[in-house]
Amino acid sequence: MTPHRKKAPFGITTLEDISTLILQSHDLDETLNNIVSLVARRMRTEVCSIYLLEDDHQSIRLRATKGLSRRAIGRVVMRIDEGLTGLAIENGRVISILEPNKHPRYRYFKETREERFHTFLGIPLFDRREPIGVITIQTVEPRQFSPEEISALSTIAFQVSSIVVNARLLDSIRRKEEESNRFARELEMTRKNLREQSREEPEEAGAEQEYRTLRGTVAYPGVSIGPANLLDERLGFADILDEEGIVPEKECEKLEGALEKTRIQTLYLEKRMADRFSADDAAIFHTHLMILEDRGFLKRLTGEIRDKQHSAPYALKKVVAEYIEGFSRMDDAYLRERAADMEDIGRRILANLVGQKTHHLHLKNPGILVAKELLPSDMATLDHTKIQGIVTEAGEKNSHAVIMAKSMGIPAIVGVKSALKLIHPDEPLILDANSGTLYISPSEQIKDEFERLEQDRIRETSRLEKYRDLPARTRDGVELTLRANIGLIGDMAIARRNGAVGVGLYRTEFPYMARSDFPDRNEQYHLYRRIIEGFGGDPVTIRTLDIGGDKALPYFTSPKEDNPFMGWRSVRVSLDHRDIFRTQIEAILMAGVHGPVKLLFPMISGMDELRGCRRIIKEASENLAREGIEFKEKVPVGVMIEVPSAVYLADRLAREVDFFALGTNDLIQYVLAADRNNPLVSKYYDPLHPAVLQVLKDIGQCAERNGIGLCICGEMATDPIHMTLLLGLGFREFSMAAPFIPRIKGFLGKISLADARKIAERALELEEGSLVREQIRRDLLTHGIKVS
Repeated sequence: MTPHRKKAPFGITTLEDISTLILQSHDLDETLNNIVSLVARRMRTEVCSIYLLEDDHQSIRLRATKGLSRRAIGRVVMRIDEGLTGLAIENGRVISILEPNKHPRYRYFKETREERFHTFLGIPLFDRREPIGVITIQTVEPRQFSPEEISALSTIAFQVSSIVVNARLLDSIRRKEEESNRFARELEMTRKNLREQSREEPEEAGAEQEYRTLRGTVAYPGVSIGPANLLDERLGFADILDEEGIVPEKECEKLEGALEKTRIQTLYLEKRMADRFSADDAAIFHTHLMILEDRGFLKRLTGEIRDKQHSAPYALKKVVAEYIEGFSRMDDAYLRERAADMEDIGRRILANLVGQKTHHLHLKNPGILVAKELLPSDMATLDHTKIQGIVTEAGEKNSHAVIMAKSMGIPAIVGVKSALKLIHPDEPLILDANSGTLYISPSEQIKDEFERLEQDRIRETSRLEKYRDLPARTRDGVELTLRANIGLIGDMAIARRNGAVGVGLYRTEFPYMARSDFPDRNEQYHLYRRIIEGFGGDPVTIRTLDIGGDKALPYFTSPKEDNPFMGWRSVRVSLDHRDIFRTQIEAILMAGVHGPVKLLFPMISGMDELRGCRRIIKEASENLAREGIEFKEKVPVGVMIEVPSAVYLADRLAREVDFFALGTNDLIQYVLAADRNNPLVSKYYDPLHPAVLQVLKDIGQCAERNGIGLCICGEMATDPIHMTLLLGLGFREFSMAAPFIPRIKGFLGKISLADARKIAERALELEEGSLVREQIRRDLLTHGIKVS
């Protein structure tokens, strides 16, 4: 549980109230107006106002008020050497005055009509000892404020100071982004001209540009060409040494101030991420706030200061290092990645502790981002339009930052050793995230080849643009359905942009992965409703939680298993945690009233599992009916066909479900006992293996025989050769990564259903996957279709 700090006598719980105001406000002025209303109400005073220092540092302006005339906002300006408000800045301390109109520094403004107030309290706002404004309190009846009230208001003033600093910083970033976007096209043209000039210059005989290659693990495929944007080490712990003769009380005071500023910054990071993506993508910062409020974490920090006489920075260094080491030693990959979150928090606390101004990262030009690791706060503050690719030395593919990059479709590779040492700022790079290769200062020959490929890609993208809004139809007029696989809110726009007809597979575990605990029913309901309404009447197939294997949750401990892909995962976990499972089903049924939705259960291996899922649906429906909550009573139910036992039981399963979703990625690796992510056996992972083709044929015939729907999910349908075979085997509905949809539509328009059937018949007679691929390629060529 999050501990609460001591409450002020008048009941203001600063962090909770102020954080709510920040997240509900759209800009600095709205935030300030909400704050003055809150303080006036809680203090039971007629007036609360906020004045901020102007850029000239010589005058202050009224920016928000509760109680004075709103016409005065922005109009009332005074020098800091006049007025009682200016006196608070000049003296740098709290000013409490009865009968203020009798004070020699009193200044009258007709816009405010302040002559009716008989008490004035002014508290200066500071940023690192530099004044930035004043918060004032006024009352009609004379009132002597107690030391406790003034102390509590000083805490509020501290919060307001951080809000002002961060809001102004964000405004500055937005302005810089706008300016950068204005010049981005001109800069790109300049670079192109320079490249063309360099090609025209004759090279010395025998001279060849030296280049280097680095390799990493593919996090998201694609190719990108651009200069290196190095994410240099920001303020770190390496140079933090212990100090002698410290005063523990002062160090603890410094620490609390830094923690408070970091909490405010974290709220702003959350808001910025939520504005750019969604509240679910921003949920990681809830985790950061929990750590910043965690009693154990705070106790360890103060213990290092009070008991061991360490300075606050050194205590922070020590405690954060222990946390990072603890996370790094964990067997669970997801929990290991939380070390990055701890480092992110520690760096931001340290920056505030030692007085370094918060450094928001700014990319001057579009390029390929190279970093030791990407922290969540990095992804919250960077201008994503300038990130053409991502290269990290850290090797975790499922960190929050990488998940965000995936949602934006940015090519990325991870685990690239010594990248920061071997790459210079602005050095030309080619990122081939399809093969996991990074070319540093590539030769003209390599550069020309990749630029040719990039131009081909641009031309192909332009050519396919016309297919986005057209139906998916074969040359002889047979219409197919192409849906999208999605996992994050950010995928919705990509799916719509590429012409997806709804969602064939919504992987609900991704929103779970970006949180610090299980979302409750209402949170899930709003998320699913947003997805369903976002596709305007096209169906959305929601797969229930599929964790285990390579997908773990930070707040849900999975047992250590020698072979997790064949262990406690997916629907097996759900059926063992019926309360979690039931909550998700209830949320899906509630969201079903907002549009067509289908319910999909993953990794079903037997009838007992399916019937167990059916019982949970019944329980969920009864719960909602008992509570009087509106829900969709009849939702189509389907199962993933992805393990061999489901293939053998297909006819029995078909009698109890409305549709099948054939998960080709898992099905192929289970049929062939070949982990496609294991380089030692990945060559055995073959979608065109004769055994796989027979399974596909059998499942297709089973679905047709039983009159139920069937959708192919997975990467198989994104390959024209594979699509030819699937089309010939009778499949008519597909779900895939949305960017592939226009390409597949373009391909389908070249082939007839009759030709696809003949090609599939010949393929089924062959005995090796390599022969199948080559035969389909030759058959397509005879129809004038060339594929790679």
